[in-house]
Amino acid sequence: MPASDPRLKPTPFLLRSHVVGYPGYMAKDHGPSVKDDRLYEKLREEGESKEKSARIANAKAGGTDVSEKGGEAENYEDRTKEELEERAREIGIEGRSEMSKDELIDALRNH
Repeated sequence: MPASDPRLKPTPFLLRSHVVGYPGYMAKDHGPSVKDDRLYEKLREEGESKEKSARIANAKAGGTDVSEKGGEAENYEDRTKEELEERAREIGIEGRSEMSKDELIDALRNH
């Protein structure tokens, strides 16, 4: 980051060691459930949910390439509305019974 970046100017409340991505940054300890606190914080700053950030950070900390994980699932568009509702129920999406098929697909993809 350039030295002119206002986030890098030392103040009583913000030091360079508090800026995510800055060398020497000390990530907050998020407890034993998050294995890579630095990656977790980066993902949260990018707008990811706590659950998704923890899942990705833990997978990366385990030495796996999360981009290569997963199997071949059927496209949501090829599933029936009932199948989508069932999957939404499994992962706890509320309001699923009132959603259209397109809304269910969007909710499942962005969970």
